[in-house]
Amino acid sequence: MPAARFKFRTTFTIVVFTMLIGSKYVPAQTDSRPNIVFFFADDQRNDTLGCAGHAIVKTPTIDGLAKQGVMFENCLVSHSICWVSRTTILSGLTARSFGSEAVADMAKASAVETLYSDVLRSAGYRTGYFGKWHAKMPKGYRPEKHFDEFEKIGRNPFFKKMPDGTKRHETEVIVDRGIDFIKNRPDDKPFALNMWFNASHAEDSDKRPGIGHFPWPRAVDGMYDNIQVPPPRLNAPEIFESQPDFLKQSINRERFFWRWDTPEKYQTNIRAYYRMISGIDHAMGRFLEVLKEEGLDQNTIVIYSADNGYYLGDRGFAGKWSHYEQSLRVPLIIYDPRQPKENRGRVIQETALNLDFPPTFLEWAGAEVPERYQGRSLVPLVSGTAEPEWRPDTFHEHLAVRSRQAAFEGIREGRYKYVRYFDETPAYEFLHDLKNDPDELVNLAADPKFNDELIRLRTRCQQRVDELGGQIIPLKAERGSKK
Repeated sequence: MPAARFKFRTTFTIVVFTMLIGSKYVPAQTDSRPNIVFFFADDQRNDTLGCAGHAIVKTPTIDGLAKQGVMFENCLVSHSICWVSRTTILSGLTARSFGSEAVADMAKASAVETLYSDVLRSAGYRTGYFGKWHAKMPKGYRPEKHFDEFEKIGRNPFFKKMPDGTKRHETEVIVDRGIDFIKNRPDDKPFALNMWFNASHAEDSDKRPGIGHFPWPRAVDGMYDNIQVPPPRLNAPEIFESQPDFLKQSINRERFFWRWDTPEKYQTNIRAYYRMISGIDHAMGRFLEVLKEEGLDQNTIVIYSADNGYYLGDRGFAGKWSHYEQSLRVPLIIYDPRQPKENRGRVIQETALNLDFPPTFLEWAGAEVPERYQGRSLVPLVSGTAEPEWRPDTFHEHLAVRSRQAAFEGIREGRYKYVRYFDETPAYEFLHDLKNDPDELVNLAADPKFNDELIRLRTRCQQRVDELGGQIIPLKAERGSKK
């Protein structure tokens, strides 16, 4: 794309958003409770947004939401893989709690009989869901029964054939459906609309050299073409070599050779990945313009987040799946137009989890939060009324794809992170000092000076394991050297 054309599009998006937040329209709905719009990306780590300080990625729409709302500096997922993270949000439960001992990443029927959307519907909301449905549900599960409007829109292929014979990217199709949803809404009900993108997930089956594995919407053609993206910051060979063998031989390393192992592959794929994110941002801008035209902008809360982080070649890894920060941390932007000026534009340091999303939605709706939910509402943080001691720690785990990735469980608190890969025999432990070693390059688990911290966090981890469903049985398979 010529530079002038891109500059125009970026400027136009900013102007549109400025118009939106300054709109004087009054919502047409008779129920004054806020509408909720949840944009949800795939495989996007926390730092790949303009408002998060990224030097290359252009996200003017999301940046505008952050400027007028709040951005969470420390939002993490409890389990870093697509379908588990999504099921956690739908059910309000961790994998250890919604799954079974035999298949921990597949939901039990009792855990997903009622989704947060059902609670919203019971409270009088009209609900919509368009996009990626990647949740391992019980046999015969019918997700469409849990929403007023539902359409599964996948990524195989990313470009969908339209009735007129043209092709349209799934990101645009999902937003098209969202626009139709709000244009055809009943005036007497508030709504909760989910637009869950497949972007910025790679098309794993497409390994053509020089093409890139991240098909982007045509609206962002040409972006980043003339930019030389710096290599991954944590790409020194010794960082990979310091990993235990079971991580060196994991799916993290296998997929590294698909996309990131040569400078040519890296440049092609990282530019395409950035275009995918900018494509989401562009589509969101189009939706927000229609929201304003419909007179709904001053009573609609907008959320943007992602299902898990992404290594992008750091540590010699691809994907997510393991315990480092690049895998666990995701973006979270919340724009609530009802908040006073002094609450806007803040960067919130308190830790949020994807587990917190459903109770937050329900509190906005004035609905009762089920006792079984394991997160807590973020409303006090958004409104600036949270207690000083928000939460002492967060629990994280990975219980999926265990034939290719050892399972782990762990605790992350303000300074330290403790993790044990319990599929290893004996369990392999990590202890990271996030204050003095934020890149997690040093494992302190074997350092006698940190033995008290190791024991304390090991005990706390076991306490959380017991609270959330108990110990998962380690795999018996041999995994080679445990170095």
